[in-house]
Amino acid sequence: MAASEGPPSLDRLVTEARRADGDYAALTTLELVELMNREDASVPVAVGIEAAALAAALDEIVARLAGGGRLVYVGAGTSGRIAELDAEECEGTFSTAPGQLVALVAGSEVASSAEREAAEDDGAAGRRAVEELGVSAGDAVVGVSASGRTPYVVGALEAAAAAGALTVGLTATRGSELAAIVEHELAVVVGPEVVSGSTRLKAGTAQKLVLNTISTVAMIRLGKTFGDLMVDVRASNDKLAARARRVVREAAGVSDEQAQEALAAADGSAKVAIVALLAELDADAARARLEQNGGDIQAALGR
Repeated sequence: MAASEGPPSLDRLVTEARRADGDYAALTTLELVELMNREDASVPVAVGIEAAALAAALDEIVARLAGGGRLVYVGAGTSGRIAELDAEECEGTFSTAPGQLVALVAGSEVASSAEREAAEDDGAAGRRAVEELGVSAGDAVVGVSASGRTPYVVGALEAAAAAGALTVGLTATRGSELAAIVEHELAVVVGPEVVSGSTRLKAGTAQKLVLNTISTVAMIRLGKTFGDLMVDVRASNDKLAARARRVVREAAGVSDEQAQEALAAADGSAKVAIVALLAELDADAARARLEQNGGDIQAALGR
């Protein structure tokens, strides 16, 4: 889009468009369910179109995280809640350090939904949130906005860019206001929603898939997995403790009892237990080997 044209008005956005076959009153419940399913099935295809752009952004995100930086999501409304969920899940799943993955959500400090919705329009609040977090050139900031024009997100990404951070914009429309600010545009264009403008549907599903990919691939690249196993899981409840035991058993090819003994010696760390078993080391030596290799099991095992 030419710079003189500027971003499209809200009523011209694909996220606000209407479907041609929207006479739903004439459809049966089964037909409506099938319609929703067909529309949802189109989302992974739209995400796949952005695979190369997503991989390029991810390589730079991983570099920031490997250098001690943070991954910061910024969103409002549904986008903010999806981003917040992804950030929170990483602590339990991958034992990320507190504050390594952060979500800044418009209106997170207010109680009512009406106030949270109004907070989306506060661009200055987005800028303040980034500044108060102390975002710097070592961090990566991902703005999530279906329309690509949410003022809170735009303000936050402007501040992040000014601070020298890596900036990524995840939208459902191309050539947006957000895209003009960021280094990496991820435009997952899913088309009109089943209910016009309800971007919690396909656009929200696309955001969930992309953020799943960003956090998971980043953690794989940082050595938080061993093959397809979740080896950095934090065993903070019975389910996760059982998962850690199974992970050690399968990774090291030992019995359940041997896995439990190795975990006990490793103070519950599946990574330490696996290295100890596979390299035939005691837990202290395995932990030291991991620390020398940045926590990467493959490197600690010399593979």
